Amino acid sequence: MSSPITTADWLDFEDRWLAPYAMPSRASRGRRHSEPDHHFRTLYQRDRERIVHCTAFRRMTGKTQVLVATVNDHHRTRLTHTLEVTQLARTVARRLRLNEDLAEAIALAHDIGHPPFGHAGEEALNDCLKPHGGFDHNLFGLRRVDELEERYPRFPGLNLSFEVREAFVQHSGRTDALECAEFRDVGRPLLEAQIADVVDSIAYDTHDTDDALGLGFITLSELRGVEFWARATERVHSHTPGLSDGPLRVAVVRELLAWQVTDLLEETANRLACANIRSVADVRSADGPLVGFTPEVRRMKAGLERFLHERVYKHHRVLRMTASGRRILQALFVEYVRSPELLPEKHLRRWTGADTLIGPPPPGWVTTARTPLSCLERVVGDYLAGMTDRFAQLEYRRLFLPSTEL
Repeated sequence: MSSPITTADWLDFEDRWLAPYAMPSRASRGRRHSEPDHHFRTLYQRDRERIVHCTAFRRMTGKTQVLVATVNDHHRTRLTHTLEVTQLARTVARRLRLNEDLAEAIALAHDIGHPPFGHAGEEALNDCLKPHGGFDHNLFGLRRVDELEERYPRFPGLNLSFEVREAFVQHSGRTDALECAEFRDVGRPLLEAQIADVVDSIAYDTHDTDDALGLGFITLSELRGVEFWARATERVHSHTPGLSDGPLRVAVVRELLAWQVTDLLEETANRLACANIRSVADVRSADGPLVGFTPEVRRMKAGLERFLHERVYKHHRVLRMTASGRRILQALFVEYVRSPELLPEKHLRRWTGADTLIGPPPPGWVTTARTPLSCLERVVGDYLAGMTDRFAQLEYRRLFLPSTEL
């Protein structure tokens, strides 16, 4: 009977399997707070599992993707979207012989900082925090995993690897922010991070279309005028004739996913060859993105996105729901800033003015490595961003509509 595989065995496997431009686990810049190596899990494998087990990851099941969770119980939420992005990221990373564990960890965490009520929630918080630097869900995601998660007694946050944390900053483009200082000189994103970014667009373009069809916001006949959908439909009819209605919709969605992934793999391989990419250093110093689509697919995706913007994201039901979410977050923001004692104790403790309001830290609370904030508004913004849609709605009713039946 053979012995179980150790971390050393896996690192040796990476050395043999990974492409020269992939990010090997043993080359990581490590963690902010030192930890001993695990005997059978690599750095990025542990990152992946820390993300899956954290509070913010679970909360994504109650956060809006495009439509709030009260519409029905089977359209995408922020969590199901994340799982779909992660599956695509692993597929592409494996095909290109990149580090699947790193690509998966980045994909799992990529939306962890999204507030409730989708992009309307982010816009509301950005408006509220304009005098204090605004709000960016990527940078909040970084704060979430660096500061706000409480999983370990010896350090705050999840203590993720440099490379997973870097992806938040690279995706935001906000290298001017104070928390981004350590990432300013790293160069271009790793291929594993570029993959997670690009397959995100595959998932939301395709699945927003699927959800909009399921909810009756658009029809199959309307989509016939969208070139990408029409050509994918022709492909489906060529290999599976006779489909219509629901079965056709499912088949075309599957065809669109397969088409985009195949195009992405072929175009990325071509770019890597043409740019003579032979190492991670080459990736870091490349002239432009190395992961992407052919011009034809980019053009057709842009057409589909224009259609979604006009016919789905501006649909009156979506606009009504997002307006409600914006109003709720703005009202809660004003109330918490006016009455900070309403905040949970752990959030008050991040505010340097909270010492006069509450007693000593509770047992097990790690304070030495935490970053205190002198700005109460930023603490309130972080608290609101961590809420689910439903909890924000309940808080709004509790504070402003106490007689309303829940």
